[in-house]
Amino acid sequence: MARAEDRELWEKRYGEAQSVWGWAPNRFVAEVLGPLPAGRALDLAAGEGRNALWLADLGWRATAVDFAENALARGREQAEEHGLDVRWIHADVLDYQPQVGAHDAVVIAYLHLPADDLATVLRSAAKALAPGGTLVVVGHDVTNIADGVGGPQNPDILYTPGLVTETLEQLKGLTVARAERVHRQTDRAPQPAIDTLVVARAG
Repeated sequence: MARAEDRELWEKRYGEAQSVWGWAPNRFVAEVLGPLPAGRALDLAAGEGRNALWLADLGWRATAVDFAENALARGREQAEEHGLDVRWIHADVLDYQPQVGAHDAVVIAYLHLPADDLATVLRSAAKALAPGGTLVVVGHDVTNIADGVGGPQNPDILYTPGLVTETLEQLKGLTVARAERVHRQTDRAPQPAIDTLVVARAG
């Protein structure tokens, strides 16, 4: 799908709902970043910014980037309602160039792109990390189609731990600390959704 068509679909989806994903952070993002001291965080393809808002509430200086203006508008409304300071950037993550070495945490949650495009975003995310910074990547695993619930049904844009780590392990100064399939219970079905979770840290 062309990026313009992709953007149009997401603008429509975010424009029609008060909250597409709810406002609670992703459970795995919270699990990894919750214990860390607050710093500067970057949420790439943030949607309505649920993870960025949660981080801001914990005292992080959070930046949320997404190509859907309607999503960012929803996030801004939440930030204003709850008195949270989040920097909102309207940009396509394939083109966006974050400040190098400036972030203590970078989040990529449920960004589903062809492998080459995903690798581009992963490289940008890694460059954005400060020394000691943490990268959290989570998305629907390819096994979710047959064994899980929800998510995209196109295997070409789904994750595996190996797909993500293959790119990250090529990057100098980055160490993969965790790469696995994880289960996430939803209200859609008795069986859990299956995600890929990868955590890496900058040296």
